[in-house]
Amino acid sequence: MTPSVATPDTHPSRLDALLAARTDASERFFDAEAERIGRLCHLLAERFARGGRLLAVGESSQARSDVRHVAVEFVHPVIVGKRALPAIGIAPDGGSLALQLDLLVGPDDIVVGFEPDVSVDTEGALRLARERGCLTLAFAPSDAEWVLRPPTDDPVLAQELAETTYHLLWELVHVFFEHKGLLEGRAIRPVHDAGDSAFLYPFLAETEHDLDAVLADVVRSVLMKAADATELRRSTLSGSRDELHAAAHSLRQAFESGGTLHAFGNGGSATDAMDLVADVRHPPNGTRRRPALDLTEDSAILTALANDIGPQAVFSRQLIAYARSGDVAVGFSTSGSSENVVEALREARRRELVTIAFVGYDGGRIATDGLADHVVISPSEHIPRIQEAQASAYHALLELEQAPSA
Repeated sequence: MTPSVATPDTHPSRLDALLAARTDASERFFDAEAERIGRLCHLLAERFARGGRLLAVGESSQARSDVRHVAVEFVHPVIVGKRALPAIGIAPDGGSLALQLDLLVGPDDIVVGFEPDVSVDTEGALRLARERGCLTLAFAPSDAEWVLRPPTDDPVLAQELAETTYHLLWELVHVFFEHKGLLEGRAIRPVHDAGDSAFLYPFLAETEHDLDAVLADVVRSVLMKAADATELRRSTLSGSRDELHAAAHSLRQAFESGGTLHAFGNGGSATDAMDLVADVRHPPNGTRRRPALDLTEDSAILTALANDIGPQAVFSRQLIAYARSGDVAVGFSTSGSSENVVEALREARRRELVTIAFVGYDGGRIATDGLADHVVISPSEHIPRIQEAQASAYHALLELEQAPSA
């Protein structure tokens, strides 16, 4: 399919304004909360060391994507050598959040709530968890023991900051597993040899009785990683400025012609597809609702296709069933080379869909082989940072699609 050409950008500062808002909010948030995030990493490690689990709860469509994202990050670590940690996502498709939590939660567990200020069910689940002795965390005003509230009234931006925060909690909780003497109930071992890990985290070799020193280094790492997230967000939005405007123009044309958006990806990228579809169907800022399908949503279809044909077909076969000429296919791949995303984009091309891809690294096969009409690259090899930048990019895409300049 021939790529669409964007109309002239009559609002050249729009992306700059979106980026400036994110940079300002991120700096203020992490400057204020870095120490608490470091302390939380230690407390989470203590809970996990005692056999606790992390349970994430949320009611809205957008919260569901965060619930699933938290669970997949902890259970399926993308950093080689890091341990899988028990995490469960609890969403409304299983019934009342509080009732589900009542059956599952134990006193050593950790419960993370999303959007509790607008969800009676989420707030009730957090209250129940706290009564059971759980460590409770929320990103909005609530009865949770720990509240990390992003300094913005924009729900989209708040969600991006929450995503970076739970990525940091996941990345840095592992530091304390390297210092078992600092975990409650564990014997102190005077010195730990960090080995190869010392290159990335030199503080792993500190003496294990000095919790304050390790916490101070974790706090510095929080600030460093938050700054890296801001820089990658900047390079993504600035480097793909023309692609985002062209993609927004193509997306608007498709919607105005009756088209449907189909989104897909694997793991954390699957949760990006969930969030994108949630934002299109139920815009958090009150803009026009549009038709969209999340091709990661139906576990029966996914498992049937993976079992009977192979995992490479789980998205392409759904496009064969659902897509029509003029629809839009949006693929997410941190590597840019995920086989089932590549196959889906090829199938979308055969069916004359507009194709948009959000990719990391150098763009992978999707960029090299020109498999999408519009390719937005987050130039990094660090998966959590790529996903954070991609969240900003697809949120920007939707805002540009609604704007007169798209």
